[in-house]
Amino acid sequence: MLDFLILSVLIGAGATAFLDLWNLLLNRLFRLPLPPWHLVGRWFAGLGRGQLKHRQGIAESPEVPGELAIGWLGHYLVGALFAAIVLVIWGVEWAAAPTFLPALIVGLVTVGAGWFILQPGMGVGVACSGAARPWLARVLNVAGHVVFAIGLYVTAVVIG
Repeated sequence: MLDFLILSVLIGAGATAFLDLWNLLLNRLFRLPLPPWHLVGRWFAGLGRGQLKHRQGIAESPEVPGELAIGWLGHYLVGALFAAIVLVIWGVEWAAAPTFLPALIVGLVTVGAGWFILQPGMGVGVACSGAARPWLARVLNVAGHVVFAIGLYVTAVVIG
């Protein structure tokens, strides 16, 4: 069990850092905005108070003390959770001899967590339907999860 937890945290953190570097690259090359982790933190904080959805949009909700730190922590915990999904389905043995397909499957399937839980909860609608450019947001979501999948695989190879 300890191996499972350690591997989930390490692989998830590595994959999440890979995604963060990707977002930084997109920001530097194409001036795309960085993810608003403070708003994600505001959403996570609302969960603790039983608020799943911010109908008027998360930016209109009152600020929460420490929301930026909460957002970053939540971001990395979700990465560890997604890594744990790989290890639950394909076993801890996957980390010793990783293949890309399991990471890609989990990466693509977990796009749904953003589209059907996080984004509607933050008031952006299902699959960013309420965003200024929903198709761009959707393409970036899928690309980000593929990059996360690459990060899962690469991190497992490096620590394996």
